[in-house]
Amino acid sequence: MMKSMTGYGCAKEQRGGKTITVELRAVNHRYLDCAVKAPRQYSFLEEAVKKAAAARIARGKVEVFVAVEVEGGGAVNVTVNHALAAHYLAALRELAQTYGLREDVTAMTLAKLPDVLGSERVEQDADELTGDVTAVFAAACDSFDQMRLREGARLADDVRARCAAIEALVGEVETRAPARVREYRERLLARMREVLADAGVDETRIVTEAAIYADKTAVDEETVRLRSHLHQLGLMLEEKQPVGRKLDFLVQEMNREANTIGSKANDVEMARLVVDIKGEIEKIREQIQNIE
Repeated sequence: MMKSMTGYGCAKEQRGGKTITVELRAVNHRYLDCAVKAPRQYSFLEEAVKKAAAARIARGKVEVFVAVEVEGGGAVNVTVNHALAAHYLAALRELAQTYGLREDVTAMTLAKLPDVLGSERVEQDADELTGDVTAVFAAACDSFDQMRLREGARLADDVRARCAAIEALVGEVETRAPARVREYRERLLARMREVLADAGVDETRIVTEAAIYADKTAVDEETVRLRSHLHQLGLMLEEKQPVGRKLDFLVQEMNREANTIGSKANDVEMARLVVDIKGEIEKIREQIQNIE
């Protein structure tokens, strides 16, 4: 199914004492441009998330927001500086003996002295956290893809409707082409009769001129190619792989054929039909800018 490049997805899970939230949003872009925003201490996640994004998203300007909340503020190790504590204890005992004081040194007494106790936060395992975050990212991508598929289906329906309109207009062009040659022949005959007055008109010359005109203004090849492009476009809309770039190229070719028909038209009615065809092609081009 075709996907839009525009979408939003979010997932929040508890994993290994952590609450992980991943949010992503995307808008149109010619290529994949992924930016990851995570807390500074988790900057190592950026590369893994970008790699995961490239595996799921073909095109679009994507912003990914990662939040990691550690329950209880995270694990902390408390350390004791035993050498410093021994020096403090010896100094306190020396004071007590020197000045005849009571020795009432407790563990709390030593713990309150500078630098006896220290603390350090236990660093989280980077590989484990990366695995957890990419798993939550995958869940966010699932909801992201659901939104993109819904929007893609709407875009595909609109493009199909415009293709049908173009095909109908091409049919009118094909119907108009023979009549245009016939009208040219009649105008040419009328002018020659007017100029030559009573002299006889060379019918062979009229037929020859009409044939030359028909050959110069024939659009059969262009309408056949345009119908072929419309058929290919319909098939692309059914593909499961990203087709945005292919569609962009195909629409350029459709516009080229329409321009050629317009340059050969030399007829007000056909010129109007070509303008309508190009208008529908332009609307398709605008729509496929949203397709992945």
